[in-house]
Amino acid sequence: MRNFRGGICAFAAALLIFGAMPIFAQARYASGQNIVPVFEGWERNSDGSFNMVFGYMNRNYEEQLEIPVGSDNNIQPGGPDQGQPTHFYRRRQQFVFKVKLPSDWGQKDLVWTLTSRGRTEKAYGTLTPVWELGNLVYQENRGGPGEMTYPEQPNQPPTIEMVGSAQRTITVGQPLALTVEVTDDGLPKPRVRRTEPASGPARDANTGTVARGGALPGIEGSRVENPLTQAVVRLDPGVRLGVTWVLYRGAPGSVTFEPMKVPVIKTDAPDGTSPLRGKATTSVTFSQPGNYRLRAYADDGVLITPLDVNVSVEAAR
Repeated sequence: MRNFRGGICAFAAALLIFGAMPIFAQARYASGQNIVPVFEGWERNSDGSFNMVFGYMNRNYEEQLEIPVGSDNNIQPGGPDQGQPTHFYRRRQQFVFKVKLPSDWGQKDLVWTLTSRGRTEKAYGTLTPVWELGNLVYQENRGGPGEMTYPEQPNQPPTIEMVGSAQRTITVGQPLALTVEVTDDGLPKPRVRRTEPASGPARDANTGTVARGGALPGIEGSRVENPLTQAVVRLDPGVRLGVTWVLYRGAPGSVTFEPMKVPVIKTDAPDGTSPLRGKATTSVTFSQPGNYRLRAYADDGVLITPLDVNVSVEAAR
């Protein structure tokens, strides 16, 4: 049922975003379109509480938007601010943030409302059983590095800690170095290496069975990126554990990460003993003064864990 739930998630999001018209009939817009909030599903916590998980669809293929928390970007009840982003990258971004709810939440809806380009869109979070998230749902939607197995592998999300303070002050144009330390349980295990026969599709090097989806023939760990998703938080091919930095909230102006995606453990690294551990460093610069919230996602290809850094950027003297 959970594996089927992943298909429901994708199909429901497609209906919400594209309506009843065939996808191929949709025009592509570089800019000028609005943002659609998306309810991804919910999780159980060990203390009896729940997490509602949300993402979004930016209908633009190039333009990124800023929508400050308030009447145009609010979550109710209990809002308007419940940790949602105010900076929206292009296209479909999944599993962006979570809202923790008490164990007695019941059947109420948690509603994220976004207004942009003169249109108001709402995502309704509910604890309906079919919307419960599990590792197989995450893996099916994110296309992680492990094999799809049932029962699912007991994968735990990676941990991430800031090296130094999570509150920083910097001047416009001055690079700011940020380092995090990440650990992981080593799951999911990398896929079995594929080999390409003289002709025909790729086959499993151990069993000889035909590979279905995932890697391209002869290119281990490769992925065909769906132009309708273009997820920012996704491991690059050949990476088993990595960190992606994003602008989560910020003032107008550009924020540049060098690099935005930092590999920590490659798939060709010796497996060794769990947990996997390493550091990831990036450099960020800001073009305008203001208060910014940056988010680092530790990513094992299936599960992600966020860490926020608040940066006060001052004008150059």
